Amino acid sequence: MKKVVIGSDHAGYQVKERIKKELGDQYEFVDLGADSEEAADYPVYAEKVAKQVVVTPGAQGVLVCGSGIGVSIVANKVNGVRAALSYSKEAAKSAREHNDANIVATAGRSQTMDDPVEIVKTFLETDFSGDERHKRRVKEMMEVEKHN
Repeated sequence: MKKVVIGSDHAGYQVKERIKKELGDQYEFVDLGADSEEAADYPVYAEKVAKQVVVTPGAQGVLVCGSGIGVSIVANKVNGVRAALSYSKEAAKSAREHNDANIVATAGRSQTMDDPVEIVKTFLETDFSGDERHKRRVKEMMEVEKHN
C-alpha cells in the first residue's frame, strides 16, 4: 500500500480527516497533525510533511490549510520537494504528469474548487509521464534549487 504523509493546520483539519476517511482503504496515511481545529500554525506541519516525504522512498504528501497557499510555499522551501497547489483535478494530474510533484497542497476553506478528496485522489493515482521534455524540465527545476 502506497505511503502518503499528510498534514494540515486547523483550517484544513476537517478536509484532512475527510481525505483519510474516504481514501484510507487505498493508502497508508501517516498523519503528522494538526490533531484538532484548535489554532495551529501551518508552517510547522508543512515542514514536517515535506521533510518526511523527502526521506521516505516512494512517499507522496498531502497538505491542507485554509487556502493551500501557505503550506505549498513552506513545503517548497525543503530541498527535494515539488509541492503543487491544486484547486482542480486537472491541475493535480498535470502536477504529477508534467512536474513529478511529490506533494499536493489544497484548500480547506474554498468554495471555488473541485472536491478536495477528488483532487488528492487524482494526484495520488497519477504517475509522472516520463516524457523526455518533462524529465528535462524537472531536472532544470532541481538545478535551480541546487544553485540557490
